[in-house]
Amino acid sequence: METIDFDSYSERKAFDETKTGVKGIVDTQISEIPRIFRLPQGGLPDKKPSVPASDFAIPIIDFADVHVSREGIVEKIKDAAANWGFFQVINHDVPLSVLEEIQDGVGRFHEEDPEVKKSYFSRDPTKKFVYNSNFDLYSSSSCVNWRDTFACFMAPDPPNPELLPVACRDAMMEYSKHMMRLGDLLFELLSEALGLSSDKLKSMDCMKGLLLLCHYYPPCPQPELTLGTNKHSDNSFLTILLQDQIGGLQVLHQDCWVDVSPIPGALVINMGDFLQLIAKDKFISVEHRVLANRAGPRISVASFFSTSVLPNSTIYGPIKELISEENPPKYRDINLEEYTKGYFKKGLDGTSHLSNFKI
Repeated sequence: METIDFDSYSERKAFDETKTGVKGIVDTQISEIPRIFRLPQGGLPDKKPSVPASDFAIPIIDFADVHVSREGIVEKIKDAAANWGFFQVINHDVPLSVLEEIQDGVGRFHEEDPEVKKSYFSRDPTKKFVYNSNFDLYSSSSCVNWRDTFACFMAPDPPNPELLPVACRDAMMEYSKHMMRLGDLLFELLSEALGLSSDKLKSMDCMKGLLLLCHYYPPCPQPELTLGTNKHSDNSFLTILLQDQIGGLQVLHQDCWVDVSPIPGALVINMGDFLQLIAKDKFISVEHRVLANRAGPRISVASFFSTSVLPNSTIYGPIKELISEENPPKYRDINLEEYTKGYFKKGLDGTSHLSNFKI
């Protein structure tokens, strides 16, 4: 893979200093994408499944009867988390109006007057609300990704609403409440899927932190030459993703890229690195990516359950109940803040950060 040469660094810096992101480039009505966005190999390698798409699709789990047929749903989650690391949830009780409002709010912010957005621009990940393009702009050896993002920690200490942009303030506060509620249920079901008491994962503070990452993927004139998001696994315990109907999210399964087809009203759930570590590989944190597209803008909202960059003295290791003489620990203990620093430093370069912690 190409390393960042001086030219690339200067071009990345010049791009960064505009503070208008990829949206700013698109607004100049370019027909060719700048060099820093181009994949080193000149395009996307094709790794498509050879079987029909219907045989190769991430599981869809219906939560409509979760309180009646809970055991059956736990079994489905256990299977999906172990084999795919991903599933989609329908009938999850988050109102459609709440999903639509957060998507609209994210769009409103990213399409706001550039001067308004610039006032929120920062590269300090510990700030309450941060807007920028590519958190790993200066550290990743891969191409710059075709997306802009704003991020905000909604828990454990929710921001003062006055600090949030008017365009998305109410939507973020409301959406976060629903994510905490759904997260609560998901962590109970995942605990049960590990054969543990319902409150096990919650008692380990797995849902102590909630980080909202709100992505905006502008339309791209040459989508085959770049990526919306490079291949990566998530720096979280669990991620709940709301994606719009444009599509582009792909999961790496059996060495093939499988499309996560948008389903109206559904939410995509995936396991993060920290959950794989404490669950001793019983659940898998799977690599995924987002394709660039001409249709855009594509909007997605990722809710990361993780304190990541926030101070958190808890040390995480394999859950004690899952360890025995026959089943020794597979990873060494980690501090989330330290893990995240390494994850950020490495950037989305297509390699697993978790593999560095294997025993």
